Amino acid sequence: MKILTYKLLFVVCLISLSILIFGFVNKDKEKIISDFSLQNVNGDMVSLKNYPNAKGFIVIFTCNHCPFAKLYPPRFNDMNTKYKVLGVPFIAISSTDTISYEEDTYSKMREKAFREQFNFPYLFDGMQTVAKDFKAQKTPHAYVIWKVNGNWVVKYNGAIDDNGMEPTKVKAHYVTDAVDELLSGKEVSEKETKSIGCQIYLRNK
Repeated sequence: MKILTYKLLFVVCLISLSILIFGFVNKDKEKIISDFSLQNVNGDMVSLKNYPNAKGFIVIFTCNHCPFAKLYPPRFNDMNTKYKVLGVPFIAISSTDTISYEEDTYSKMREKAFREQFNFPYLFDGMQTVAKDFKAQKTPHAYVIWKVNGNWVVKYNGAIDDNGMEPTKVKAHYVTDAVDELLSGKEVSEKETKSIGCQIYLRNK
């Protein structure tokens, strides 16, 4: 009986130690995103905390130079128009290496946003810290994050949809389907797909 008691005590101690060291693990091993503060093309600093009533966010890592990313801004405007009023704002972030791609500098971002009439924040991640936190790989690389117990949890990541070239022929709307499911109180049915586009090269991984 004493041996069983000692074994049980040992197991409890191990569990307690694991919680102390690692914290509580999300049961679905979903990634939690830290808040950030990045400069928008209008000069303002933007953080997730600027949106206290947001249920979630559509976050897209994109840039100026990538041919694939260039196909999407009209769809970005549409997503922000539709979902911001539903509590899910759209945010675009450029994290590419401006030493390699001069077209992606902050001044060029401002020009593009004005020229193409972006209706959403286009943020400059010059130190690439936010891209590293999200583990963004391509431009564009889409994420849907959702507020769960005060944390921003990644519910979807990957491609925006299944047809960059021809918007009218899109059959799978990965991002908006994920948002619609979350707004309906459902689990996201397709949590991850492969993002397709230009590689984000991180200077210091």
